[in-house]
Amino acid sequence: MSLTGDRRTGQSADQPTGGSRPGRRRSARSDRPSATIGRVAEAAGVSRATVSRVMNGSPTVAADLAARVRAAAEALNYEPSLVARSLALGRTSTVSLIVPDLSNPMFQDVLRGLSHAAATRGHRLLVAESNENVAEEAILAVEARRRSDGLVLASPRVPEAELRALSDRLAPLVLVNRDLPGSNVPSLSVDYAAGIAAIVAHLRSLGHRRIVYLAGPTASTSNRERQAALRATCAAEPVCALTELPCGATFDDGHAAARAVLRSGATAVVAFNDMVAFGALSGLHELGIGVPRDLSVTGFDDIPFARYTTPPLTTASIPRNELGRQAWDRLWALLGGGPAGHDVHFQPRLLVRDSTGPVPAGRA
Repeated sequence: MSLTGDRRTGQSADQPTGGSRPGRRRSARSDRPSATIGRVAEAAGVSRATVSRVMNGSPTVAADLAARVRAAAEALNYEPSLVARSLALGRTSTVSLIVPDLSNPMFQDVLRGLSHAAATRGHRLLVAESNENVAEEAILAVEARRRSDGLVLASPRVPEAELRALSDRLAPLVLVNRDLPGSNVPSLSVDYAAGIAAIVAHLRSLGHRRIVYLAGPTASTSNRERQAALRATCAAEPVCALTELPCGATFDDGHAAARAVLRSGATAVVAFNDMVAFGALSGLHELGIGVPRDLSVTGFDDIPFARYTTPPLTTASIPRNELGRQAWDRLWALLGGGPAGHDVHFQPRLLVRDSTGPVPAGRA
């Protein structure tokens, strides 16, 4: 696991930083040894407990006493131990995020939105990657929750029954790209069915009737929603042939699927996400296939690189940073003991770029 956001480290209050020979004057305040809570209490003429309450922001200390304590702490270069403060408050001022794949810019943007929003409230972010390992994901979630005040699970792969069983242990918990019907766990999700329907309608308008879907991880809820939408949309069309190929969620997965795409006879590719689409574009280029001259390719997510591929990728855009920000809003409400607010279902926006074109002549 890796830690991101604001990081502060400190030594024990009883262990001065560095040493100097008697009589040697220090030239800067930052060079002086940190004081102990006892020295601050003695200088301010109060108890150690009063110093502790002031440092922890307790409103029960009289204003004049609090000012005296802060002045003494400033004069003595006193920095309270974050570990001691966490123990006293029962809080770590840290929240955790678990994602299946940190290499995917989609999750990087969710992380960025969550991290920036948490920082405005003085919280740090602990981040862990499950690497698409369902068993590892559950272990990471429990361990991360033990080390933080709350947890955000982005696109969790664990089965619903296991997620329900874990939800009480992980609370306060917020889900991104996943919901838990009938539970009190707040969720932020995307209407993948609407996004897929828009992509298929666009391809059909260009004359495509044979579509191949490069499927995502089998444990992914969003992949199942995409598959269901594709099947329903094609079934409702008088002439629409759908081929589904097992693939994955990474560039390498899409690249490896290029030959299977050609064997499918499809004229258009719907990739699980943009990373898979990028890999497919690369693999098809190596095979001498022109996009969109010979084959159209679409992605999903609109990650930052999508507009800069060759050709630029047609995809469905979702508000990745907003997912992170709103996840924090709900987690912060739960941390304060209040309701998290209603769930949010974001609508994707189709972005038509140059990776899609009319079906090749003679293949309609």
